[in-house]
Amino acid sequence: MTNAFASRPFDELDDEFDADLDFMPAAAPVAGGDINPREPLQFTAPAGVPTAPAGAVVAHPGGLPAAAVGAPAGYNPVGDLTAVATAALTPQLGGLQNEVTVPRIAIHVFGERQDTLAAAERAGQDRRMSRATTQIRVGGIPGALEAYAHEPTPPLIIVECMEDPQTLLWQVDRLAEVCDAGTKVVVIGATNDIILFRELMKRGVSEYLVAPVQPLQLIAAIGGLFSDPAQPFVGRSIAFVGARGGAGASSVAHNTAYAMSERIGANTVIVDYDLPFGTAGLDFNQDPLSGIAEALGQPDRLDAVLLDRMMVRCTDKLSLFAAPATLDTDWDISPDAFEEVTSQIRGTAPFVVLDLPHIWTGWMRKTLISADEVVVVATPDLASLRNAKNMIDLIRSGRPNDAPPRLVLNQVGVPGRPEIPAKDFGAALGVHPSLSIPFDAKLFGAAANNGQMILDAAAKSKASDAFQTLAQIVSRRELPMIAAPGKAPKGESRSMFSGLFKKKS
Repeated sequence: MTNAFASRPFDELDDEFDADLDFMPAAAPVAGGDINPREPLQFTAPAGVPTAPAGAVVAHPGGLPAAAVGAPAGYNPVGDLTAVATAALTPQLGGLQNEVTVPRIAIHVFGERQDTLAAAERAGQDRRMSRATTQIRVGGIPGALEAYAHEPTPPLIIVECMEDPQTLLWQVDRLAEVCDAGTKVVVIGATNDIILFRELMKRGVSEYLVAPVQPLQLIAAIGGLFSDPAQPFVGRSIAFVGARGGAGASSVAHNTAYAMSERIGANTVIVDYDLPFGTAGLDFNQDPLSGIAEALGQPDRLDAVLLDRMMVRCTDKLSLFAAPATLDTDWDISPDAFEEVTSQIRGTAPFVVLDLPHIWTGWMRKTLISADEVVVVATPDLASLRNAKNMIDLIRSGRPNDAPPRLVLNQVGVPGRPEIPAKDFGAALGVHPSLSIPFDAKLFGAAANNGQMILDAAAKSKASDAFQTLAQIVSRRELPMIAAPGKAPKGESRSMFSGLFKKKS
């Protein structure tokens, strides 16, 4: 038999998984006698399955004698180490890394359980899997054997087998006979056991997951298999969008990005995608020569040198891709250009703040759904409530495995204006506001006219505290502690929302 999906020699696998022995107790009870995990696994084939003669060895290309048949009666090939092996076999997701992406590949899933099929379907709809093509079929490994007897195998096969370890390993050996070279295989099984895991790895299986599986668990496993160690760094994208015109989304985006760079100390890039009316250049008192329009005009030519030339450095840690803010062009740009430019810019800084215009186009929809974090900025009125609900519902449906968008209420407390209370506003949307920014026409007007951020214009104001808090929330980082605990750092006002932020974290 030829194992087509074995990609590494047995010696390399053996060295790589030596650490797994640390999870075993000194005297692990194993039914049927002691098992040396370094020795080839021997087992009796399932009832009704044709077997090789006693003592015959079916060799794999890596040198593994995979199925020496004729084991003693009652021999248990897998030790009962479920509790010990859980730490080794259960993926430690702790929140899926946002930079996990899957390339343009075909993925075939052969499941047995309904919940596995549903998880695979949800994973296939995830934004991180948007470039891959996923086919979901019923039948487990036997279904895969039947299918690939007449068609080539894709780059990745995910198969499920809820049978005992003996049957699972036998079916995997059968699957190896019909797999093309280079095909990766992920197996979903019922047994959480480290010895079974090691035996599957020896046979060339790329990953083993224990049912039931979750969508993010599948995405993390697939992304890990196709991750490139040489892949350039990818930062987190944070999209700010207004529920209606005049909600102040750009002002919130710029001040939050400034707080992330100056207070948290994270390198941040602002991308102003409001090409005809963008205000990022005005807010930072900059007059860029090219900016984001030039990048969108030649997305295929972008590289690190060209991006650096197009960016304007506002501070040591804050850079800006400003909009041209002219009406001389119709700006008929393809959605793919926005996606490519955003992807390239994400390689320049840990955080990329996308300042999105209040329009609705194909590229806007795609950008909102693909962003790592979405912040919807609304004013406490009925029009904002309606529009914010439409946006949040659409984003939720397009991002079923992500947290809902953040909601920020801006311009709260305008004198004489009837307002919807924050509690009622959040209840109608099903999203509690992350914070409310008080209305202060004099402060915001003066800062805008002077090309300043609120943190510089009024460092001790409530609005300044709000932006620092929002910076912590979207960056998932705390403000650095400069003074002793319990005391505000000199020259700064401690955030009045810090307690709320810690609870949310």
